[in-house]
Amino acid sequence: QVQLVESGGGSVQAGDSVRLSCAVSGGTFSAYAMGWFRHIPGKEREFVAAISWSGGNPYYEDSVKGRFAMSRDNAKKTVYLQMNSLKPEDTAVYYCAAGEARLDMVVVSSRGYKYWGQGTQVTVSS
Repeated sequence: QVQLVESGGGSVQAGDSVRLSCAVSGGTFSAYAMGWFRHIPGKEREFVAAISWSGGNPYYEDSVKGRFAMSRDNAKKTVYLQMNSLKPEDTAVYYCAAGEARLDMVVVSSRGYKYWGQGTQVTVSS
């Protein structure tokens, strides 16, 4: 069974930084495309960032580009999302996702991910 567990969320002020972690167990992590999504109340779950097997070509949603950085450590089976210059509109539940990709490429659609964590809350106050 593949399990993903997010951690690192909390309540911060605008301009602060937070690093989220996602620990993966029960699968072949090095062959997974990994992604971060977020859910704002009243809206659909939306894409935030994605990274391929190698971690060399992360891709970001426009609103977080230049502020967020995604990385992965295949030896530790962990993926990270470094979030800098946080804004109130970043407030959401952040979810980690894993997809059984057969190519070393980023996956930006939620339909491309089979396994999901339960989420971690990030609240940004002005």
